[in-house]
Amino acid sequence: MTGAEHAFKLASVLLQYPTMALFTGIDRLDEAGRAAPRAAREEFAAFLAWLRATPPGEVAGHYVDTFDLRRHSALYLTYYRYGDTRRRGTAMLAYKAAYRRAGFHPPDAELPDFVPLVLEFAALSREGVALLRRRRADLDLLRRALGSVETPYAHVVEAVCALLPKLRRGELEAVRALWESGPPTEEVGLEPFAPPEYLSGQERRP
Repeated sequence: MTGAEHAFKLASVLLQYPTMALFTGIDRLDEAGRAAPRAAREEFAAFLAWLRATPPGEVAGHYVDTFDLRRHSALYLTYYRYGDTRRRGTAMLAYKAAYRRAGFHPPDAELPDFVPLVLEFAALSREGVALLRRRRADLDLLRRALGSVETPYAHVVEAVCALLPKLRRGELEAVRALWESGPPTEEVGLEPFAPPEYLSGQERRP
């Protein structure tokens, strides 16, 4: 793995639900953060300092409050552009196709645009890095959403964005427009976009 790919793996771990394994392995996470490319190092350090100083139960509660109870800061990349519309399902098929081309077999329990899953893919495959770069604008919408609620998790997404190309002017304008309008609502009268199994998801926690 390159330094950036190691950083994508670290970000994938940090953006998943915080089990006790996260806290018992925090020394290794600190090492990984210090080994990240310079552009991302400070952001990882800020998040890991908060993680080390905060009781595990409080971290878990904050994670649920941030990602599960606020749709505005959900960890699903297609949500910010398409909301809960049928077009979102079509967009998810692009993730599925990228996974198949690379021989990547994600678990069926999670939607294909789940950010930790996309980051894990980027850590393992050039195709994954390319997918992450193509979704750079959607990642920026997530970055803005997390920044707006002032969560430490914003540092992790900032670290990822620092390792990707900056948005071009047209992309920035699109991001601003989407941010101001918010995710669209369902369009009425359209037929289902894909078989249910493409979008089947289960709770991440028992």
